[in-house]
Amino acid sequence: MKKMLVFQTDFTYKEGAVAAMYGVVKNVDLDIEIITATHEIPQYDTWSASYRLYQYIDFWPKGTIFVSVVDPGVGTSRRACVAKTKNGYYIVTPDNGSLTHVDRYFGIESVREIDETINRLHREDNGAVSIFHGRDLFGYCAARLASGIINYEQVGREYPVSEIVRHEIAEPVIKEDRIEGMFEINDPNFGNLWTNITLRDFLKAGFRMGDKVHTVIYKRDEVVFDQFIPYYDSFGKAEDHSVMIYNNEINKMGLAEVVGNLCEDYRLSYGSEYKVVFAHE
Repeated sequence: MKKMLVFQTDFTYKEGAVAAMYGVVKNVDLDIEIITATHEIPQYDTWSASYRLYQYIDFWPKGTIFVSVVDPGVGTSRRACVAKTKNGYYIVTPDNGSLTHVDRYFGIESVREIDETINRLHREDNGAVSIFHGRDLFGYCAARLASGIINYEQVGREYPVSEIVRHEIAEPVIKEDRIEGMFEINDPNFGNLWTNITLRDFLKAGFRMGDKVHTVIYKRDEVVFDQFIPYYDSFGKAEDHSVMIYNNEINKMGLAEVVGNLCEDYRLSYGSEYKVVFAHE
């Protein structure tokens, strides 16, 4: 049975890059099923690419192959690889930080550098192209792997998992009367913000459903938000345009403006410059 290919990139649909990439896959094997995760990863943002893989990978059938192409270093010496995860998946990607979250939360069993002499598309009219590895390298290699033309060992030479490029992931801190974390990512369509604080740690810190939680947000040590807001399990329990805390789809604590956009209306975003503190009254 052929494996499915699930793609995420920062290409958008504004021009023909996605179509060219999918065309290469179909030229390798018409029967390969292609699924789009997203082509709207923020430009060059390997952190977001890493987080999005972590967000959805574990919901797919074992053996699925994921192709993640957010590649600001395309054409340089950064490695092109296929990683085999401990929970049963393959990820075809530049080794540039995009494996960080999957490695942290699910584990990478092994990783292989793609052998470009056999697993790269070579055409007479594109021999000099170094800027479109999504089409010529990652998509092509993934298609060969999905179709069974090559097996995982034929991707290329294995290299130590310890050499994978990783972003630093901050850990939440539980104190006597509070828990401190950061905003790891946003929900771009609705403007919600997701913290690195797990539901387990939030409950361990003593918070319970219905609590009014003293919530302070810092941007580079400057307070940019300071309110008592409720913790609910459903958006429908809060008033429209109010801010609430909730447990998101991957069991991490999020902030939302109900029927609004927290990021836009409060001028907030995610990243290491943001700290969020949940404290008891």
